[in-house]
Amino acid sequence: MAQTDIPLAELLTHLDRLAQQSLTLWDMPPNPQAKLINVSENATYLVEADGGYKAILRIHREQYHTRRAIECELAWISALKDADAVVTPGNYTGKDGEVIQEGRIEGLENPRYMVLFEFVEGAQPDEAGDLEGPFEELGEVAARTHEHSKGWERPADFERLTWNVETVFGQRTNWGDWRDAPHVTPDVAKVLEAVEARVRARLNAFGAGNDRYGLIHADMRLANLLTSPSGTRLIDFDDCGFGWFLYDFATGISFMEDDPRVPALKNAWVRGYEKVRSLSDGEKGELDTFIMLRRMALLAWIGSHIEAPEPQALAPDFARVTAELGEAYMGSDLAER
Repeated sequence: MAQTDIPLAELLTHLDRLAQQSLTLWDMPPNPQAKLINVSENATYLVEADGGYKAILRIHREQYHTRRAIECELAWISALKDADAVVTPGNYTGKDGEVIQEGRIEGLENPRYMVLFEFVEGAQPDEAGDLEGPFEELGEVAARTHEHSKGWERPADFERLTWNVETVFGQRTNWGDWRDAPHVTPDVAKVLEAVEARVRARLNAFGAGNDRYGLIHADMRLANLLTSPSGTRLIDFDDCGFGWFLYDFATGISFMEDDPRVPALKNAWVRGYEKVRSLSDGEKGELDTFIMLRRMALLAWIGSHIEAPEPQALAPDFARVTAELGEAYMGSDLAER
């Protein structure tokens, strides 16, 4: 079972010790140090050593992915890079010849999987600036990953998460039940129950044919798009798995679904996407449905990850705004009919 009874501050203390202790598993220059830069599903560290060496260490959350699932993520990252579909970060093999390392430390009941990635120079687009250009590029990058997904012969026993109505709304969800999130009042729940029913119905009708459903990045936010003079790189494939291709647009506007720029960003994303793959009017017409699917998945994520700083910061208004978005979605949906 996952160890869930440790306060976050104590858990991070143990993980920091594990990160520092584990640097000996890879060949790197003298005096390496690991500094925590992000905690979400995983704990992510910037590793620096003598001579300007930099790398990114990812310590996996326990029981989120199996070792095989991590192997499959790395296989797709490598295949995308080899096919020149998109530029992705490489990774380092440990001294034992294995890319995935396993570490134990006193204070944590279970071992943790770890991967050391190449450090990628670049900056993520500024969310406060003009985003239409970045979203057009994001759409093109998404389409390239989807084209590769359609044609790639996956390794045997390929294992990744699934992102569909059952894993968002069903009995065995990836991130829990949205009803358990903070501030889901009876009024909010009433709206979102209706939204869930509408999303289920529309996506069941939409279907999951090979032209619209396959292996996706599933977290294609601007934060995971790094630009530099040498090009653009797509990073953080930790949530990659099976889902609708258009779900990647919805992940692109995660946590900013109520931003008034979203209609323009949607148009920009579609422009970029159609440089590579065409979209039917029916597909374009369902983008708002995918926005609601993702938003309600994020509401569940906040509830199941409330010990972390980001969910805590988002929690006060997230359920209320999700219901407001849901009411607008239901209104536009009914207006179409």
